[in-house]
Amino acid sequence: MTTSRFVHQQASHCESGVMSAIVRHYGLPLSEPMAFGLSSALAFAFFPFIKLSGLPLVSYRMPPRTIIRGLQKPLRFSMRTETFRRPEDGAARLNTLLDNGQAVGLQVSVFWLPFMPPDFRFHFNAHNLIAYGRDATSWEYLLSDPVLEEPVRCAPVDLAKARFARGLLAPRGLLYYPGSAPQEPVWEQAIPAAIKKTVRNMLRPPLPFIGVKGIARIARAVERLPAASAPQAAKLYIGHLVRMQEEIGTGGGGFRFMYAAFLEEASTLIASPALAELAEKLVEIGDLWREFALATSRMIRDRDPLDLDHLAVLLRAQAEREKTFFASLYKAVRPS
Repeated sequence: MTTSRFVHQQASHCESGVMSAIVRHYGLPLSEPMAFGLSSALAFAFFPFIKLSGLPLVSYRMPPRTIIRGLQKPLRFSMRTETFRRPEDGAARLNTLLDNGQAVGLQVSVFWLPFMPPDFRFHFNAHNLIAYGRDATSWEYLLSDPVLEEPVRCAPVDLAKARFARGLLAPRGLLYYPGSAPQEPVWEQAIPAAIKKTVRNMLRPPLPFIGVKGIARIARAVERLPAASAPQAAKLYIGHLVRMQEEIGTGGGGFRFMYAAFLEEASTLIASPALAELAEKLVEIGDLWREFALATSRMIRDRDPLDLDHLAVLLRAQAEREKTFFASLYKAVRPS
């Protein structure tokens, strides 16, 4: 594979931003929304039995590494992934790859990255960035973090802490890089296949905690919170929903906006006006996720009375909207 000098580009989300940058670096222009859509990364999941700081896991996308794995088939290339037991082994391997001119994706903990703003540094182990070189004098790593405007540097000791943090989704020093050059997909095949997979995830998931069923379940969980006897606990719970939606990754509305951008781009590539129309409908759904976050935030800050039933109604309405939307999306790519 021939490569050019790495070019940093800010993105909306870490994994989709990293993968679009890596694919672009290795010769195939690929937008971040296309990376997100082709890997079928859009989803919803509510797992009350998996806890983050004692609160349930809520996600608006598929699990970490979905985009890394999901782009290999449509782009007809391989991604090599490696994990390590010892930090020194992980560092040695990364150094070898960088010295050979590779741009390398890394999974890290946000908490241990000193260049992150203080408000962003919490214990989240599934952040992704790119290492593309080392300073020959200080041996600092040259990093492209897609959520930041400019490239950054990081001392080896700090990057080692971030790569080998413990806890939920522990990265275990994960690094990844192309084993072969990505190829332009056959768009008429790749786009419908990716869309159908996303529809299955949302409408016919293997578990009732995923997709539109998961949205309905979280609505039930919200209306059952003890608003009268434990209002602060209820506020902590709904505040957690907003944080998972708007602060971790791109959140509920943001992921819907990104998928809408994918549909808009896809509509041109496969000459499907229906996908462009559906992109507009998904933007409206994303706006309503943001309205849910705003209504929740106002209750947390006591600007509005705590009304859990109202929040549950908003969530159920979103479940119905997404059910209708994804049924229409399937019809748009189903063979006539």
